[in-house]
Order: sequence, then structure tokens, then C-alpha cells
Amino acid sequence: MNYGICILSVVPLRAEASDKSELVSQVLYGELFKILEIRAKWSRIRLAFDKYEGWIDNKQIHIISEGDYRILEKDKPVLSSDLVDFITTSENHLLSICLGSNVNTSPLLQYSFEGKTLSETFPKEQIVETALLYLNAPYLWGGKTPFGIDCSGLTQMVYKLNGYKLKRDASQQAQQGEALSFIEESESGDLAFFDNPEGDIVHVGIIMKDNYIIHAHGKVRIDRLDHTGIFNYEARSHTHKLRVIKRII
Repeated sequence: MNYGICILSVVPLRAEASDKSELVSQVLYGELFKILEIRAKWSRIRLAFDKYEGWIDNKQIHIISEGDYRILEKDKPVLSSDLVDFITTSENHLLSICLGSNVNTSPLLQYSFEGKTLSETFPKEQIVETALLYLNAPYLWGGKTPFGIDCSGLTQMVYKLNGYKLKRDASQQAQQGEALSFIEESESGDLAFFDNPEGDIVHVGIIMKDNYIIHAHGKVRIDRLDHTGIFNYEARSHTHKLRVIKRII
């Protein structure tokens, strides 16, 4: 098996081996992955952080040894904490990176980073403050950055920046944590999940104080949360039907 690392700002992770295929997630700078299958132009990978799988262009893969992969995989992530920052490459070029990039992999590449970082586990009270960094970021299916993010990408990245692991998709995240019986039991930082008419979990957001919720819907926005679901003042209606509230931390 081969191993790789992302050395670009953001790499698309696709459902199939084609540029026209659905964007299912993104690989941020410094993320590690296993290469499961190699074709002429595309490879299927599994990310080390959340075990998510998809296809990336072979031109965007940087191969590393299994030994280096194992060492870096055991290291605690050191994440960039500004919305945008810069890596200096071994050729002394600047590479822009987004919030949440894993910069502790840079020495392996002989790259350098002098920006602000996060590497500790923060208390639950910090979750909402971190989520506000993404406020007004445009919605992007499969996105994980302040320049485009989806609902579960938002929750995963916010938790990751605070030292906690969430799976990638809303339906997967809904299987984590402890279910709460009522909204009144929830705390700021808990997750609320929403389903479609078929009963499938299709949306997630982060609960705030006083029955507000921050979530990605058109953009990262703040709306009201009640027993029915999310009430959007602009639409003057409920946009998402509440299914369950989960306490992860």
C-alpha cells in the first residue's frame, strides 16, 4: 500500500475518478492518507483523520513512506488558526493555506510555517466561538474551508479545531455521542440533526445559547431552533425538521 500527504491548499475529493464527479469532501494542506487504488490518472484514497474515502487526481498526490506516515499519524495535529495563512516551500515560494490545515507535517517536506496554531483540546464553551469564524462562509457541497463549506464540514472542522474527532457526513456524526430527550437539556456546543421526509439524516448544526443554532444553509448562518426544527426568519418558515440532539463532549 502507498501513502500520501496533501501539499496543496485544498484538493477536491470526488465520488468517482472524474473531474465531473460529485465533490464529496476536500483534503486540506497537511492531511495524510492511504492510497487504496491507483489508476492511470486517479487514485482512491482513505483519509487518516476520519477514514473518509474518495478519488483524487494523481497530479495532486505527494507520496511519502509508510514509516513517515506512521510517525505523522501518531503525532497530535497542529492546526493553522487564522482564516488564511501561508506556508513557505523549500523553493522559498508562498503557499496559501486555510483555517484548520495540519502544519506539523511541514518539516517532512522542508516547508516552514510561522503563523498561529492550535494543538490542544479546548473546553466545550469554545465550540461556538470557533464556529463563528466561519460565519457567512458560502455553502459548498463537500466543502471544508471558509471559502465554501457544507453543514457536516462545518461541524467536523469546528470540533477538529477544538481537539475533537467527528466523522465526515451528518448521518455518520448522528451515530456519535449521547442522545438528549429535549432541547431544554441541550448545551451550547451540542449538535442538532435534521431529517428528510424519508427519515434520513441530511443536516446538522451547532446549538448556541437561547435556542439559536449556527449551521450551513446557503451560507453559514444563525437561526432559531425549536421543537419543530430550524426557523428561518428570512423565509418565515421552518427549513429543517429536527430529528435528534446529540452531546458529543
